[in-house]
Amino acid sequence: MAVLPIRISGDPVLHSPARPVEAIDDELRALVRDMFETMDAAPGVGLAAPQVGVPLRLFTYGWVDESGTRWRGVAFNPELWISPPPAGEPDPDEESEGCLSFPGERFGLRRAARAMLRATDLEGEPFEITAEGWLARIFQHEYDHLDGMLYTDRLGERDQRIVAKIAKKVGWGRPGVSWMPGVDHLED
Repeated sequence: MAVLPIRISGDPVLHSPARPVEAIDDELRALVRDMFETMDAAPGVGLAAPQVGVPLRLFTYGWVDESGTRWRGVAFNPELWISPPPAGEPDPDEESEGCLSFPGERFGLRRAARAMLRATDLEGEPFEITAEGWLARIFQHEYDHLDGMLYTDRLGERDQRIVAKIAKKVGWGRPGVSWMPGVDHLED
C-alpha cells in the first residue's frame, strides 16, 4: 500500500467527468487500498479517484457518526439521488465543507439533507445506502468529483472570489499541482 499525491484544484483530471469502471481487477483493488491509505493519512472522510489522478468513477469514504456507527466503503460507478437542498444561506457552523483538493480551507455550502447511493462494491456486488446528514454530504461531495466538479464550484459569488484569491496567492489553479499527505504540511 502507498499514500498517493492528491491533485489540487486546477488539474484537468479534477475538472473533467470520470469514465465508468469497466472491470474490478487486482490493479483496481490495489488503487482502492492506496486510496484508503491516502484518505486516512490526509486525513479525510472521502476520496475520489480523480483526486489521485485516476479518471475513473469510484470513491472511498470513511466516517464515524454520532451514534458510533462506522461507515467505510468504496463505491464503483455510483448513482446518487438527493432531496432538494434547502433554500437560503448555509449555516457556517453546521454546513461548512472542505476538500482535500482545495486543502486547508472551508466554506459554507448548502447540500441535500438526504441522499440515496447505489453503487457496486469491491467484490462487484451492488449495494444501496440511504444516508442523512453528514454521510449524505460526503456522498454528494465525492459524487461531484466524478462529474468534474469541486465543492468550490458550487459556492456563491462572494466565496468564489475568495477561492480565486487564495488559489492565485498559493499558486493553485493550474495543472500538475499536488500535495502528499503525511509529508506536506498544510495550514488548516
